[in-house]
Order: sequence, then structure tokens, then C-alpha cells
Amino acid sequence: MSGGDCISSGSDFLKINVTNSQNANVAFDIKFAKSMTVAELKNRLQIITGGNAGSMQVELHKGEQLIAVLNDDTIILGSLPIDPGMHFHVKDDFISNIDLQEVEKFQLSEDQYEQMDNTLRNFLRKNRLGKYNEEEFKVEEEKRLEKFRLEKAKAKLCTLGSRCEVTAKGQPKRRGTIMYNGELEGKSGVFIGVKYDEPLGKNDGSVDGKRYFSCPDNYGGFVSPMLVTVGDFPEETYDLDDEI
Repeated sequence: MSGGDCISSGSDFLKINVTNSQNANVAFDIKFAKSMTVAELKNRLQIITGGNAGSMQVELHKGEQLIAVLNDDTIILGSLPIDPGMHFHVKDDFISNIDLQEVEKFQLSEDQYEQMDNTLRNFLRKNRLGKYNEEEFKVEEEKRLEKFRLEKAKAKLCTLGSRCEVTAKGQPKRRGTIMYNGELEGKSGVFIGVKYDEPLGKNDGSVDGKRYFSCPDNYGGFVSPMLVTVGDFPEETYDLDDEI
């Protein structure tokens, strides 16, 4: 069986061949958004292959050569070294672990199966999952893609050393200086590291033991670019002489 081809569909989507260890004779092409994480990929493959997202292993192959094992569920597909001629291979023992010898063979006609309520097909149809969810899936993909585009555009404005104001739900507006722009280890997406003017942050410029910039404790924070406004935001001063 051919390993399949990887095709870049536009700049934001990826069309790639998927194979399955449970059936070596079955392969199909699927289109994914490059902004999708490995966890989201597994959830979609779970519906398509009948496997289990929690137990499946997804590998990136070029022909018979193993390129990478997608163990980190937070990785974004667009960051993977996917080239033409590569394909995803799904390994999952979820189905094969069921002892079919212990199950009594029972067959229904297509019409009988269609009329039953407690079937996988009916569940997927009622919940608009799998092939019954193409329209909704397309809408969700567009929403995710639009959010991804907005974050990228906002992140480009967040240049190092720029003054900014951070507006987060449930918190007061905070002013500071941009100290970092990029990814965080073990996290998905882009983050903006800010050194606040006041001790209104959560760290000292480090996350989980890895340092991205330096500042006093509680003066640092990492937020989504969507929460950052870059501009002329001088440090606020308080004239204590006017206070009674």
C-alpha cells in the first residue's frame, strides 16, 4: 500500500494521508487545520478510525521511514516538519484488545440497524459527530483558524521593549513593558511576557523552572496576544502630596 502524500491546502490547512495499524488495506486523505493540536487531531481520528484518543499513538512517516512520534498533545500541527510524501500512521490496540472470540456473532440487516435507537450510527447522527458533523466541523475550523490569525497578527505588534496595557477578564488593567514574545515550553500557542510596573503579576519571568526574562517576583506574567494593547502607556505615578 502506498504511504500517501501530504499536500498543503492553502497556507492554513494540511491535506495528508492517514493509515491505520488495524487495517493495512485502508488509507484515506483528511484535511486538517495547521492550528489544530495533536490532542484535537487524536479526537478527530478517534471518530474516523473507531480507536481511542487516550490510547492511540500517531506517527509521522515518510514512506516506511519513521520521522516522529506525536507524543506531546499540545504540539500544533503547523509546527511539525511535514513535507510532501509523508503520512500519519495511527497505532491503537483499543479495538484489538477486545476478545472477539468471547462475543456471540449477531447480525442485523441494514434496515433493522437503521431503525434501532441505541446504535453508534444514531448516536453520531443525533450528536452531529463524525460524517454527520461536516458542516459544524467546518464552522469550528473556521473559528479556530480566525482566532489563530488574529493571535498571529496581534503578536506581530508586540515588539520587545514596547510599552503595553494588559486587559484580562476579572482583573484591573495593568501596564508594563514587553519582555518576551514566543512559545512556552509545554504550552500551545504564542505568549507575550510582560514585566508589570506594579507587583500585579504571577511570576519573575520564569514558568515551570524555565526562565524567559528576569524581573522581581510577582512583576512578571505571560498572556495571550489578544489581551495586550501596545501604545503610549507611561508608567502611572501617584502624587502622595495630594492625598489626605
